[in-house]
Amino acid sequence: MKLDLLIRASNILTLDETYPVAHEMGIISGRIVGFDHELSGCTATRIEDFGDVTITPGFIDAHCHTTWWGLGLGALDLSEARGLEELYALLEAEMERLSDFPGQWLNGTGFNHKHHDGQFPDIQRLDAITGERPLYLRHISGHASITNTATLRLAGVLEEAFTDPVGGAVVRDSHGQPTGLVEEEAQGIIQKMLLPYSVEQIVGALDAATARYAAEGITSFTEAGVGGGWIGHSPIEITAYQKALSAGKLHARAQLMPTLDALRPQKSHSSDAHGTGTGLGLDLGLGAGFGNEHLSLGPVKVFMDGSLLGATAAVTEDYCGHNHKTGYLLDDAESYREKVAAAYRAGWPVALHSIGDAAIDLSLEIIGELQEKYGRNALPNRIEHFGIARPDQVTTAARHNIAVTPQASFIEPLGDQFAKLVGPEREGWLYRGQSLLEAGVLVAGSSDLPVADNNVRRALASAVNRRTEKGKVLGGSKECLSPLEALRLYTVNAAKATGQFTDRGTLSRGKLADFVVLSDTPLNAEALENLQVLATYVGGESTYRTVSAELSASITL
Repeated sequence: MKLDLLIRASNILTLDETYPVAHEMGIISGRIVGFDHELSGCTATRIEDFGDVTITPGFIDAHCHTTWWGLGLGALDLSEARGLEELYALLEAEMERLSDFPGQWLNGTGFNHKHHDGQFPDIQRLDAITGERPLYLRHISGHASITNTATLRLAGVLEEAFTDPVGGAVVRDSHGQPTGLVEEEAQGIIQKMLLPYSVEQIVGALDAATARYAAEGITSFTEAGVGGGWIGHSPIEITAYQKALSAGKLHARAQLMPTLDALRPQKSHSSDAHGTGTGLGLDLGLGAGFGNEHLSLGPVKVFMDGSLLGATAAVTEDYCGHNHKTGYLLDDAESYREKVAAAYRAGWPVALHSIGDAAIDLSLEIIGELQEKYGRNALPNRIEHFGIARPDQVTTAARHNIAVTPQASFIEPLGDQFAKLVGPEREGWLYRGQSLLEAGVLVAGSSDLPVADNNVRRALASAVNRRTEKGKVLGGSKECLSPLEALRLYTVNAAKATGQFTDRGTLSRGKLADFVVLSDTPLNAEALENLQVLATYVGGESTYRTVSAELSASITL
């Protein structure tokens, strides 16, 4: 038998329990055909010997926002500003740069109030800097944005008849005047002036973003919301993904979650949709799992509550320092039950964004009832983030076999803020680790990019040590994972949670040849943060290579 590619390395961690470690791996037509002795007598068109390195399955980011991040790569980066004066100086410099582009918006990304003593920009100062130029600055959480009077005027916010949309607010001061802060669903009034982005713009964003994914060892990802709502970028966003794929500009495999807002009422035969003939779906009856190994549809994304950073996530007890503030659901509970059920009975699995424990309560109830009434759909049902989870909720999630996606990548940059907001009694509930695994919950690794970066090696370290910027071990050492458990979050578990384990998540015969070449083993806790991604392969083809990889791999044609 002649292989397309023979890979050699001192340490190939397959994560397949039947053959955990190999030294040679054979590939034909983008899939793995065998290891070591199974390849005896085979020849190969290409041989790549990486020597003393470690190869693992490609990393899977089970929840991220690729188009949003890709578009933001061209926006003003506010993340390095420390203190509002530095931020204002950045805006002034950007205004100078834009002086030859009248009418163009000033877009900024990466604002976090923790870098400014908890303060937000003053709208009068913003107005003085920007004048009549529209301004749109996104908070790092994605659940809030900052703007100026000119933009609020364009959006109709200053009109007497304006009212806040359900599930959001234009924040006002004690005199009833807008502060420039716009929360949750209210962001839609700003974004609708920018939407829809063109297919060409989205393709460019995907090209730029996924090329960077490859550099992080990411071979598959789930886009957590396309086509509608404040997280979508175009009603034909899937078209942009298809064009990016055909043009060679999608450098990782993509699973796309349509938002609940993107679904439409559908009426079919009376025997369909569990005997109702009605439900919510995409045209032509396209559903979860539709597509191929490169691009497919995932579950429906539903925003149940807001963000922890903005204290808008729905919790059962007040946030510390915020009397009588418990966040809020973004719609009423009965409306959620009806809409999610309509999508579910039409065949859609669901992924419910629920950060606060009050939102998690409702999500567990809805999913549990739907599974009991209608059974399971094509892919696992999920709760996204599962950020402030009580012990009883962990048990319930395990009982219902619900997958969850708490972000270990949040712990270092955001953990101190989280802990301050919930206080010591609830700190152990934050973005859990070991307690979920011990309960039998399927936990998938993810970044929620751009809320946190998608450096998987740093996320692995955070899952293991759970250290915040100030040195706190978030939730205590009892939530820390072993390096192997952490690695499984971003490979085996993420593949299972996205319903794609038959194709990816381990290096096994018949599976896709998606793998990452690392400078050292990720099973050594001391090495995690210092690991280097030397190369990334999707279907046996390199999507990323460093000079070090070129030098270390002897290639035979």
